[in-house]
Amino acid sequence: MTAEGVETIIAARGLTKSFRVKGGETVHAVRGVDVTVCRGEAFGFLGPNGAGKSTTMRMVACTSPRTGGELTILGRDPDTDGVAIRDRLGVVPQQDNLDEDLTVRENLYIYARYFGYPRAYCRAKAAELVEFAQLTDKAEARVSQLSGGMQRRLTIARALVNDPDVLLLDEPTTGLDPQARHVLWDRLFRLKQSGVTLVLTTHYMDEAEQLCDRLVVMDGGLIAAEGSPAELIAQYSTREVVELRFTPGEQAAAEDAAAALAARVEVLPDRLLLYTDDGDETLAAVTAAGIAPLSALVRRSTLEDVFLRLTGRSLVD
Repeated sequence: MTAEGVETIIAARGLTKSFRVKGGETVHAVRGVDVTVCRGEAFGFLGPNGAGKSTTMRMVACTSPRTGGELTILGRDPDTDGVAIRDRLGVVPQQDNLDEDLTVRENLYIYARYFGYPRAYCRAKAAELVEFAQLTDKAEARVSQLSGGMQRRLTIARALVNDPDVLLLDEPTTGLDPQARHVLWDRLFRLKQSGVTLVLTTHYMDEAEQLCDRLVVMDGGLIAAEGSPAELIAQYSTREVVELRFTPGEQAAAEDAAAALAARVEVLPDRLLLYTDDGDETLAAVTAAGIAPLSALVRRSTLEDVFLRLTGRSLVD
């Protein structure tokens, strides 16, 4: 239990994972991660591809043994109690792995049977989850007939057949269009409201801000920062950002002038980002200084700006 009396669901201390690759070289994918996840919260791992997020998630899912450090899930050690832990987890992998030759309802029913539940329970659970996934009118359709967003919702629904204590989601909305992402976010929010603990990896800043109570920013197998989205933005960025877009390469001529107008300026291939607490005032100063970008906008700071501050590069690099 934590000091506040909230149950700790996942606890990692000094967690590491190394691989031996072709040629004998050792790759250190996770290099000493400390994480605590409490019951009922939505916890995120934010970072670019290759940051170590998915590797960490596989260790938590008890599908990849840790190289070093301590790890407990639901109070158990995955090295000795992996089967018992997996019975209480729901896992949503990066890539949907549904049976495309079966219907929506059949995918849910058969997966529930894998857990040894009686047929009557499996039928009832499948009906319940078809409704949860908003696929009632597609219940008898084959998976191959579903859109990407529908398949993703079905994959999440399938992970709920055992009423898990923890739902692990690895890049849950990658490849989905904005409307499908928002529908999926609504389903996940409802799960959290019902008491399910959510642990997700993402490289989408808006997804992390929408879903996560707390998160860690990962880069190169390490945790660069931890906190709520609002806490991280307040600590590592300013209230607003003035974004000046140029023809690629031409922003260099404006760097010195822009540097005098803001406490921090980030230089990207086609943009200058001026970090400020008053975007309108800074934008007026940009115009007065004779800086003439192709376009300019004032926006609030996001987790993308936090990551840029911490690592010197964009989340999508």
